[in-house]
Amino acid sequence: MIKSSRNPLEKKLGFSIVELLVVLVVIAIMAAISIPYIANFKKLYKTEDQALKISDLLREANQLALSKRRTFRFEIDLTDNSALIIDEKGSAADVLVKRVPLELPKDVRVDTIPYSVSKPNPPNYSDAAFAADTLGHLVGSTTVTGHSIWSARFRSDGSIVSPADVPINANLYFYPPTTPTSTIARNVGEVRALTISGGGGAVRYWKYNGSSFVASQ
Repeated sequence: MIKSSRNPLEKKLGFSIVELLVVLVVIAIMAAISIPYIANFKKLYKTEDQALKISDLLREANQLALSKRRTFRFEIDLTDNSALIIDEKGSAADVLVKRVPLELPKDVRVDTIPYSVSKPNPPNYSDAAFAADTLGHLVGSTTVTGHSIWSARFRSDGSIVSPADVPINANLYFYPPTTPTSTIARNVGEVRALTISGGGGAVRYWKYNGSSFVASQ
């Protein structure tokens, strides 16, 4: 008599089609729940991301000016929707060092203070004013002017001046508008600001708490 070597208690390995279908259904339900949450989470932090990005670029321009011992210009270009660092090269032609795209204006406005929000006070600086560019910068190999920009020139002595060499103290704001052209913030809790001190080259980051700005850095 030949005995079978198979253990009658041994279970077959693998999954049935029903079990696989159940797993796929669970994954689909979890994805349907999480995708909108992730999208809203990303949207919520676009303002903060852009404010921190601009803060980093301002500090980078300042460090370049100090280390290279010449003037570097920072620009926010609303026409191209980008931020630029430009090496003024003294008597030579300007050189574009870095160009960073910004969030779409419908997601984050940077050109004006939001309605009903008071500026950081102190220091109570003037708000950054955007105007037609007269200095010009490179787009590819072509120098363009006339773009709507705000610029700050970082000098080798650590100071920040305007294109006319006047020291500037300024506020920049970042907020999600209710509509692309609205100055009303969709959520005042998402409003952020940067203050730029022309005398010492300091950049400070602020969060709006619903009634006033609170310094975070």
